[in-house]
Amino acid sequence: MHSDVVIVIPGDDPPQLQGSPHLERLKRHGEVILHADRPSTVEDKVRRAGNAMCLINSRGAVKWPGELLRRLPRLKMITVCGIGTDAVDLEAARELGIVVCNLPGQTAPIVAEHALALMLAVARRAWFQTNELKSGRWTSCDNVYLRGKTLGLVGAGSIAAEMARLGRAIGMDVLGWTFHPTPERAARLGVTFVPLEELLSRSDVVSVHVKLTGESRGLIGEEQIRRMKPSAMLVNTARGPVVDTEALIDALNSGRLGGAGIDVFDDEPIPAGHPLLACRQVVLTPHNADQTPEGWDLLNGGVVDNVIAFLQGRPRNRVV
Repeated sequence: MHSDVVIVIPGDDPPQLQGSPHLERLKRHGEVILHADRPSTVEDKVRRAGNAMCLINSRGAVKWPGELLRRLPRLKMITVCGIGTDAVDLEAARELGIVVCNLPGQTAPIVAEHALALMLAVARRAWFQTNELKSGRWTSCDNVYLRGKTLGLVGAGSIAAEMARLGRAIGMDVLGWTFHPTPERAARLGVTFVPLEELLSRSDVVSVHVKLTGESRGLIGEEQIRRMKPSAMLVNTARGPVVDTEALIDALNSGRLGGAGIDVFDDEPIPAGHPLLACRQVVLTPHNADQTPEGWDLLNGGVVDNVIAFLQGRPRNRVV
């Protein structure tokens, strides 16, 4: 073990890495410090990460803005425990020479299966009808048959590719949109790329699979939701701020949208009493699309491999 190497997991809540056998591999390379609760203040973050050479950000809710990174002179590397790097100020990391790594595509089939489950649950009004029965009401409600309907994928990464395959498997036609369409990407997904406005107007289900950037924040806003069919459903397993939550709530409550399946939120955990929780035709999960035993093992093994590769002078999955 190298005594000068300190590896910090600053806020493992909900539990992700704690108890993982992969941590034993990491302990051969340095001192591993895991905090089981989230840091409560900026000063708490600085205190926890102050001696770290490597940081494993197992929870995206723990943010690392530039002004905070500048207070961590020993920090050389951050790895996130998934695909999204929006919890880290990438420009500041680049400026400070901090390597940032992620885990692209490893849990794509697991997340896509969750997106499919949300889609099916919304289409079959599963939560609404369960709640009605638990409340003592036998309520008739039209379900949605998805075979022959159109699935529109916003994004063209690994998760979108898996979702395209699953959509076709249940007999849906699949359209795609991405910021950077190419014939090669269309062929890989097996979809036709169309302009976003066309995708929104033609799709019976719109499933969001883009990373959160300045360009994608608010990508699905009031104007975009108005382009969707009144019967259409929205599924978001990407990041909460990609969709304008207020516009989504308004559309659901006014009947301008048929339903939504949401795994990600602007603030996580979603606050008690949030108006989205009162919407009738929604299915909500707590940002846990990749949280199966198989997903945990892939992610935990992946972040440990990222740290070890960095310490051995050959960073992998490098974003910055």
